[in-house]
Amino acid sequence: MELRQLRYLVAVVEEGGFTRAAARLHLAQPGLSAQIRQLEKELGQPLLDRSGRSVTPTEVGRAVLPYARAALAAADAVRQTVDEHTGLLRGKVTLGLVSGATGHAFDVAAFLAEFHGAHPALEVALTEDTSERMQAALLAGEIDIALLGPTWEEPPPGLTHRTVIDVPLCAAVASGDPLLVPAGRATLPLAELRDRPLICLPRGTGVRAALERGCSRAGFRPRVAFEAASPQVLAQFAARGLGIAVLPLGEEGPGPGGGLCSLRIVEPGLRARIVLAWPATGPASPAARALLERLRDTLPASPR
Repeated sequence: MELRQLRYLVAVVEEGGFTRAAARLHLAQPGLSAQIRQLEKELGQPLLDRSGRSVTPTEVGRAVLPYARAALAAADAVRQTVDEHTGLLRGKVTLGLVSGATGHAFDVAAFLAEFHGAHPALEVALTEDTSERMQAALLAGEIDIALLGPTWEEPPPGLTHRTVIDVPLCAAVASGDPLLVPAGRATLPLAELRDRPLICLPRGTGVRAALERGCSRAGFRPRVAFEAASPQVLAQFAARGLGIAVLPLGEEGPGPGGGLCSLRIVEPGLRARIVLAWPATGPASPAARALLERLRDTLPASPR
């Protein structure tokens, strides 16, 4: 009996079949099947019922599974103990990142290259999604750490966060728009956007949540004509006169030909925030703890 055979058995049970288990283990299916048959032959009992649409453990298989999982956990603990004494980190950590989350303030590629250089045996998976879905994934334990734009007014129980970016929201307006009268104005009351077509990030993002909350308090619903995941694309749409882009200050750019002017939204003032978020109980693995520590050292805390 070998540990890898126990790992294969657990994978087949968890995936409900040999095909998905082979893909998960990066093995050819015939080789996986042969290893399970060899294990069953050694034990003298079938461990898996292959007669149905999905593969399920037999009665003996169900009795064996807790011991198989315990053996695998013990082997992993041995490796982790050795790694902790040698300073080597192994395993996998998942970092969630909202699209366009940090703009030019954080070079994700450079950060991950440096982190990988320090921990070459550690696998870092980067996933992009909306802030709302990443908040749910953090709470469900599906990702370890995330950089996201919070959609909450009060942080949900179970999450800890640190704000790394906190800037005003602005209206990016094409030159010649009546909103730029009188000349030289720098701010725009939110109510002046009541009947204007707006260009904004999609629902589930922090910026969109801030806009919708602000408009609700001002007594109207925002008329969002165009959505895009990239602030730069929103600015391009606005520069072509397709609407008013609602963007974090500093993300609007000049637009094609320099044809955009930025007015900070006031009455009420709206803000765009990016936070570093992780489970309130702390990262689950040494790998995730190391990544969080490096992120906290790399990303400065926002003064607000």
